[in-house]
Amino acid sequence: MLDSQHNPTSSSPSADYVLDLAEINPSQVALVGGKAAHLGSLSRMADISVPAGYCVTTNAFRRIMAEAPGIENLLDRLAGMKSDDRGMIRTLSAEIRNSIEQTPIPADLAAAITGPLDRFGAAAAYAVRSSATAEDLPTASFAGQQDTYLNVMGASSILDHVRRCWASLFTERAVTYRLRNGFDHREVRLAVVVQRLVVSDVAGILFTADPVTSNRRVATVEAGFGLGEALVSGVVNADVYRVRDGVVLDKTIAAKRLTVRAIPAGGTREEALAVDRQREPTLTDVQAVRLVELGRRIETHFGRPQDIEWCLTDGEFQIVQSRPITTLFPIPESGDESNHVYVSVGHQQMMTDPIKPLGLSFWQLTTPRRMAEAAGRLFVDVTTALGSPASRDGLLDALGKSDPLITDALQTVLDRGDFIPPNEGGAPVGPGTNQPTDPLETDPAIVTGLIQRGRESTAAAGRDIQTRSGPELFDFIRADLGELQRVVFDPLGHRVILAVVEATWWLNDNLQAWLGEDNAADTLIQSAPNNITSEMGLALLDVADAIRPYPAVVAFLRTVEHDDFAAELAGLVGGPESLTAIRGYLDAYGMRCVGEIDITRPRWSEQPSALVPLILGNIDNFERGARGQRFEQGLQQAKQKEQNLLERLRALPDDENKAEETQRMIDRLRTFVGYREYPKYGMVSRYFIYKRALLAEADRLVRAGVLHEQADAYFLRFEELQEVVRTGEVDQALIHSRREAFESYRALTPPRVLTSDGEALAGTYRRDNLPAGALIGLPVSTGAVEGRARVVLEMTEADLEPDDILVTAFTDPSWSPLFIGIKGLVTEVGGRMTHGAVIAREYGLPAVVGVEHATRLIRDGQRIRVNGTQGYVELLD
Repeated sequence: MLDSQHNPTSSSPSADYVLDLAEINPSQVALVGGKAAHLGSLSRMADISVPAGYCVTTNAFRRIMAEAPGIENLLDRLAGMKSDDRGMIRTLSAEIRNSIEQTPIPADLAAAITGPLDRFGAAAAYAVRSSATAEDLPTASFAGQQDTYLNVMGASSILDHVRRCWASLFTERAVTYRLRNGFDHREVRLAVVVQRLVVSDVAGILFTADPVTSNRRVATVEAGFGLGEALVSGVVNADVYRVRDGVVLDKTIAAKRLTVRAIPAGGTREEALAVDRQREPTLTDVQAVRLVELGRRIETHFGRPQDIEWCLTDGEFQIVQSRPITTLFPIPESGDESNHVYVSVGHQQMMTDPIKPLGLSFWQLTTPRRMAEAAGRLFVDVTTALGSPASRDGLLDALGKSDPLITDALQTVLDRGDFIPPNEGGAPVGPGTNQPTDPLETDPAIVTGLIQRGRESTAAAGRDIQTRSGPELFDFIRADLGELQRVVFDPLGHRVILAVVEATWWLNDNLQAWLGEDNAADTLIQSAPNNITSEMGLALLDVADAIRPYPAVVAFLRTVEHDDFAAELAGLVGGPESLTAIRGYLDAYGMRCVGEIDITRPRWSEQPSALVPLILGNIDNFERGARGQRFEQGLQQAKQKEQNLLERLRALPDDENKAEETQRMIDRLRTFVGYREYPKYGMVSRYFIYKRALLAEADRLVRAGVLHEQADAYFLRFEELQEVVRTGEVDQALIHSRREAFESYRALTPPRVLTSDGEALAGTYRRDNLPAGALIGLPVSTGAVEGRARVVLEMTEADLEPDDILVTAFTDPSWSPLFIGIKGLVTEVGGRMTHGAVIAREYGLPAVVGVEHATRLIRDGQRIRVNGTQGYVELLD
């Protein structure tokens, strides 16, 4: 038995090429692939039956690949492909498969592959299954990417199907999957499992966690008559059993019109199932529960939920495959076994991407509320607040005003009555909690004073940090985070924001009741003073004005693909003037970026090329002086709306008091609403100060040979990086494992609400009387507009025109410059008071947020209608 480093190109004994399944251990994935490694492990479990067989190792595959003509050239060409180059991928993968299938198997290798067949008898039938080294991994299952063949009979047929399995590593679907998931084609190798065929009465799949809800306590069994091929290939509907704690919760018995049977001469065929058996259950409840019990043992053995293929023959279950379920969102660690309910922080911060460890630790050091982690995201445990009547209503009300889907998901958990234990304690949660009872005076000086104190504090931090390095730097940052909290969570600032929320709801609720006016506050806040985020978008119009007169600069910017373009730009006519404008913008806003709550994300000052498409879009779509025009237009619309509302109120009988109170609330709203955006700006500004100092430390560690590269620091938490700086020692294996984990987290979508059972709840909108087929969301900025949908997942890829409606997963303040040049906004994540919604209202942009799966349900280029008043999107073609 040799490891995968043995050179297989020379003649060698059969042990180099073949291992019995019972000999295989989990450490041999590089030699036998994921499927065989799992089967080998299962075969040694007591009371788990695995069909006998052996594995043709990757040594055999490597030998064939070394001898296949033209393979190296074809792999070189394939490595340069992108996953959307479908035509070229199809052509190259077909050529590689043909080369493999046409390569003769040397006599010694053929003898090694077929030698174990003697112990099973000449008439035995086999299943021949691919087992790739990048397969059945915790982070990528590669399910269905390579081929399986059933009822293979005879030595020559075994050799033929082993060769087909080797070639299946390069099917179009397998190549595309690897390209999308970043796997090197040369690093993935293929072994082949040859097992005695189980001629099953019933076969199917067991998920030890519910694949729909992700609930770890609910297992789902799918079953069909005959061989499992019918179920896996989708030619028949399956019976479905859902089992929890030894009880069948529910079952669906499908109409099973077909089955797949083994043919005596080899191979399989579809057969019609007798009419009287089509509605016959494939399993009894007792059998379904017994199968799940076996699955739970396998799950415990591998330490994570499993996707298990099984067969039932003569009343006994046999396991033919088990792989980890890679699509489940992890459960935060709670430290106890009691029930917990978690709410996503990312959905409220409009940033649902995973965050690197340094970023997670900074966010947790910044916020006073304790947060749990899962898959690079943060969650708040709201179990105690839900369990107490004193706090439950306030929590649901506060979250409902931000994101109704979160509230609906929480209400679903509560309504079941089987998860949240009653608790009569708990403090109230929500608007008004522990707030001063005296009213806040509507005084602009309050906002200007808060902003001035914040700027002075940030400037002081920037000056003081320059003299710190080494351990002293970390002590300074930890102490300064206290000052950051004092500024960001200033009680007076909190009262200002609370006043904005209260004024918004007062105006919307009362003006709807008195005048039938929906979401009146949306128009009233346009071009309000002191809104740092809306000013950021308008300021980029000034940058476009500074660059527009210089054709050579504009032409050059259209070619920019890197960040180090300043020197080349400076040599052009108008280059110095253009650089002055860009640098001025970066001085004011360069600390911002997409996903800015993650301190590790590249800031605009670090990656100025991210702004280039936005600047060019402004040059193409706006005339000179657009900033002043846009601001004045919004201001006039707000004034006209205010005048119209007050005139209509005064026209009501005996309602002068309503007009006076409405005027006070409008003044209150416009005075304070701009500050809503400032605390985050202040936090991000300070984060950038910290980041630059920490990266200087990381550079010193790289020069000292402690870190391999600067970005290694991002995969250490703050306190871990502090210790590395102190000791000059680092755990490189930890950094490597965290990098791999972070990449796997990208493929996971965080739920709005997650329970400690792993159940992911999205919530639903419970609204009627909407147009047929409309996509429902949350109305956050009033108005209705039609236009071309532009589905954009990365801000730097946006190519927008004035008729476009931006459709994306989420937006944060960094997206606001895009809002200048579009007609409407649709996002999958958001609430009425999140940053994207606030800026959409500020710009008078009809917007609907919280539209589940909007980027998948709406096609790029499709005509749509956005109703930001009622909260829905219509697909027009």
